[in-house]
Amino acid sequence: MNAVDALNEIAFWLERKAAPSFKVKAFRNAAELLGDLSFDELLARTKDGRLKRVKGIGARTFEVVSQAVDGEIPHYLAELREQSAAPLVAGGHSLRAALRGDLHSHSNWSDGGSPIDLMVQAAQTLGHQYLALTDHSPNLTIANGLSAERLAEQLDLVEQINASAAGFRLLAGIEVDILEDGTLDQTPALLNRLDVVVASVHSKLRSDRSTMTRRMLGGIRAPQTNILGHCTGRLVQGARGTRPPSEFDAVQVFAACVENNVAVEINSRPERQDPPDELIRLALEAGCLFSVNSDAHAPGQLDFLQYGAERAEANDVPADRIITTWPEEKLLTWLKGS
Repeated sequence: MNAVDALNEIAFWLERKAAPSFKVKAFRNAAELLGDLSFDELLARTKDGRLKRVKGIGARTFEVVSQAVDGEIPHYLAELREQSAAPLVAGGHSLRAALRGDLHSHSNWSDGGSPIDLMVQAAQTLGHQYLALTDHSPNLTIANGLSAERLAEQLDLVEQINASAAGFRLLAGIEVDILEDGTLDQTPALLNRLDVVVASVHSKLRSDRSTMTRRMLGGIRAPQTNILGHCTGRLVQGARGTRPPSEFDAVQVFAACVENNVAVEINSRPERQDPPDELIRLALEAGCLFSVNSDAHAPGQLDFLQYGAERAEANDVPADRIITTWPEEKLLTWLKGS
């Protein structure tokens, strides 16, 4: 098989199982290094040993390439395929099947690990009809948030991708910070050019209940906001440790979401599981719409939607209240009117 495809597929399965990032990078970097080589050149370098001396090609990646150019399915890839045959979760399968797309993902333009084209390819492989590219806004410097100039440049690239992506739509979006004063961290003019705006709080998560409520209400009431992202900011597991949920008046916040036609995100990242179950049920009772999103920072993480679908189904969220089950035309009409 194609050696670069094999390396990228291995990285996909590792991302999907939340393997350590250094393992993933070894395969993604090797694929990038070899991407411009012809088959004949790659074969020659493999057979005469030159490939072993290339910085960034280790013993495992060399083994994968060697087996691929010999016409085999690399053993490591076959092993990962077998391990990944089972679903990630026990439940939520019918709802996962109803999901048509994903409205929260990141590329290497901000803090994601892969270029946009690989995110698009993975989304298409998973059967998505659409994917929103929602890199971070400038205030989140630790995540390489996009300046107005870089976001404008990214919009041009999104147009180019859509011009050649038959049967699939890459939605132009942003995960914009809700700043301390409740305003959004990007110019209204640029936000108005986007298909999707996910508004999230990323700083001072331990603010008191009243301060956090005012901040969130400001972001929800901004006319450009479509989705309230990971509303509590909690972390329940993972390499970053744990973090308690933010305190805010959930009744007020979810009422504002309904009033302003803003969907509440069910964030599918296993370390977030945000909102907690009790808040999902409270938002459901308030009449909110929901968006089951992966918050993927790598191609394999796009399949994290399974986790969000399981939680939504366990909390009896109807499929028609989840905007990511909607067909593209209905979704875009809602996004433009929300």
